[in-house]
Amino acid sequence: MLIRSIEKFLRAHDMPPTKFGRLAAHDPRFVLDLRMGREPRSQTEARIRGFMTGFDAASSAATKEALHVL
Repeated sequence: MLIRSIEKFLRAHDMPPTKFGRLAAHDPRFVLDLRMGREPRSQTEARIRGFMTGFDAASSAATKEALHVL
């Protein structure tokens, strides 16, 4: 379920739901609407999952780069 993945992502990155919505869906109410039962289209869900995967990869790469510099 998408909302569970998003909630896990928000906790892992200490990110407010409105910021996630703006970055991932260009809609600050996106997560709040999902919590209220909104069902995204399959293309939207794929785009959101891709955003989370890309964000994790970029965060991981940035962390590795920061450790390499030290």
